[in-house]
Amino acid sequence: MSEPKIETLQRVYAAFGRGDLDTILAALADDIDWTSVSDEADPVVPWYGRYRGKNDVPRFFKEIGSAVQVTEFTPLSFTANDTDVMVAIRWSFTVTATGKSVALHMQHWWRFADGKIVFVRTCEDTARTAAAFS
Repeated sequence: MSEPKIETLQRVYAAFGRGDLDTILAALADDIDWTSVSDEADPVVPWYGRYRGKNDVPRFFKEIGSAVQVTEFTPLSFTANDTDVMVAIRWSFTVTATGKSVALHMQHWWRFADGKIVFVRTCEDTARTAAAFS
């Protein structure tokens, strides 16, 4: 059985791997509420914080792209209900400024309405990520 929300996210993750921001943005609602790890910006990890609206989300990807080289990004499992999808991911990166590498698991929580992504929350081991920046 296919699940349209999971299929959308598989396309989004594949687009991330190709650096295809247009495909990612096409899946988002105009008023998306996207928070990476915390509502508060972290001065150490540049992509942590809240991104409001489709026009602000490219800043999230710019911060990642300018700070690290992603060496692995593997979605491991998808779990869905009527509105939400939870994804377990393994990812690795090397921080450009320090040369330090880290490999860890993270979770993404996606919420859909009318076929578009309206809400994103990410969670990862913030201490390990921050340590790679110092």
